[in-house]
Amino acid sequence: MSAGDRKLLLIAGAVFLLLTVVALFLAKPAGSTMETPTTYSTASGGAKAAYLLLKNSGYLVERWEQPATDLPETGENTLILAEPWGAPTEAERARLRQFVEGGGRMIVTGRFSGLFLPEGGTVPDPLAGMTWKQLAAQSPSSITRAAPAITMAPQAYWKAGDFVLPLYGDGTHSMVVMFRYGKGEVLWWAAATPLTNAGLKEPGNLEFFLACLDQKPNNKILWDEYFHGYRRSLAASIERSPVKWMFVQLAIFALILLVTYSRRSGPILIPAQAVRLSPLEFVRTLGLLYEKAEASSVAVDISYRRFRYWLTRRLGLAANVPVLELERAIRDRWKVNDSDLRTTLEGCESAPYHTGMKPAEALRLVQKIYDYAVRFKLFPAARVATSSKEKT
Repeated sequence: MSAGDRKLLLIAGAVFLLLTVVALFLAKPAGSTMETPTTYSTASGGAKAAYLLLKNSGYLVERWEQPATDLPETGENTLILAEPWGAPTEAERARLRQFVEGGGRMIVTGRFSGLFLPEGGTVPDPLAGMTWKQLAAQSPSSITRAAPAITMAPQAYWKAGDFVLPLYGDGTHSMVVMFRYGKGEVLWWAAATPLTNAGLKEPGNLEFFLACLDQKPNNKILWDEYFHGYRRSLAASIERSPVKWMFVQLAIFALILLVTYSRRSGPILIPAQAVRLSPLEFVRTLGLLYEKAEASSVAVDISYRRFRYWLTRRLGLAANVPVLELERAIRDRWKVNDSDLRTTLEGCESAPYHTGMKPAEALRLVQKIYDYAVRFKLFPAARVATSSKEKT
């Protein structure tokens, strides 16, 4: 694997691990007493036992998985909002108010359920809800007569008000209240404990729950599941359920696959390396450097060493052969009758020791040995030059 592929694999693994850890922290264990009291849950905090009890006892009970705006217009029905999630819209709040005003009964539970009430307010008290408490009756009514005391884990308490009838409390605060609104009636509980699977069997809770329903002929009990995330439209249900996190993970995985595929199938381009100087600019720069340092002899020595290296290789001589033997071998090999051959070779040999060499003299020697190199075809550049001359 390339470094880029390993990097993508590590990033994908880290994201997957992070999502797994988050899912483990957010997931609620089975049987948790903090589970939402939905009629679909069999855990201790669920409310399936109460729902099945009503259904098997002949109550006209059904799950309500539609918006509050679709509540029935007529009839003295009962709506149960057991610790609803989130907050209703303005249209939903108006419809809930109309539902009660028209003669409906609404049972609302939980610390944040005050948002669903037509009036009044609650004060959250999460510390009190950590333990179950026995609440005594505070006012005489048909409900308190059926259950003089109930058990609850109150998560809030009711603000003091003259328009409500306090039913149960701890002596300091009211945890269950009832008030009239229009033709209907509203009951507020500080928690849904009396109707949960675990709380239903506590003394007085079942009697209290049944008394709050006040069942009448043709009176339907609508148990809200819409605000628990169970909705008739598939998109709405997915939005309020943990399934959406699975789609988020799949989307991230698809994005990683897309990025990997695009890298694999895209054009592979070798990045161009910027050349600092062109060959001609390099030659000019080097020439100016020699001119400024007055090192003409160095240029001659460099050219001569290259010339001598290729020449001795071609002739099969030692690298340190004397000039006279080198001249003799050249004349024998290439039949050279040039009288300047010895002078040129001796001048190049003495160049390192001639520090005051004039540029003109250095140029003459360099040109001379280059002509010899072309003539003898010593190195590739010289061979190309000779071939060009022969063609012309």
